[in-house]
Amino acid sequence: MTSELHDAFDHGKKISPVLPEGKKNFLIDIDGTICEDIPNEEPERMADAAVFPDAVETCNKWYDEGHILYFFTSRTEAHRDVTEEWLNKHGFKYHGIVFGKPRGGNYHWVDNHIVRATRYNGKFTDLVEVSAKVQVFKDE
Repeated sequence: MTSELHDAFDHGKKISPVLPEGKKNFLIDIDGTICEDIPNEEPERMADAAVFPDAVETCNKWYDEGHILYFFTSRTEAHRDVTEEWLNKHGFKYHGIVFGKPRGGNYHWVDNHIVRATRYNGKFTDLVEVSAKVQVFKDE
């Protein structure tokens, strides 16, 4: 891994490690995000899925910049071989794959670390910052 995790502390006690400033952990969906949307019920289509324009170049740029890239997919472990072969065939650089993401969308992620979400909307481009409405826990 090109970015080393650093020890973090809270009130003198060790907590979960953190990435260096400016480095990101990208969790990137596969179906409908870097390639055509293929449901798990049609695995025979996965080997020949059409890759989306600029997906390889953008993901590999992030990887080369030292960010961490994991594919986070609703595909199951039964699809591991075909998924890894497809990613490698198209030249994606990545650190790992997390299988079994819940299906159905409308994700609401609760975490003790900073979480930023970027919805894929049909095209890979550079990321820009915008203000958006978010839900947070109410201070009492």
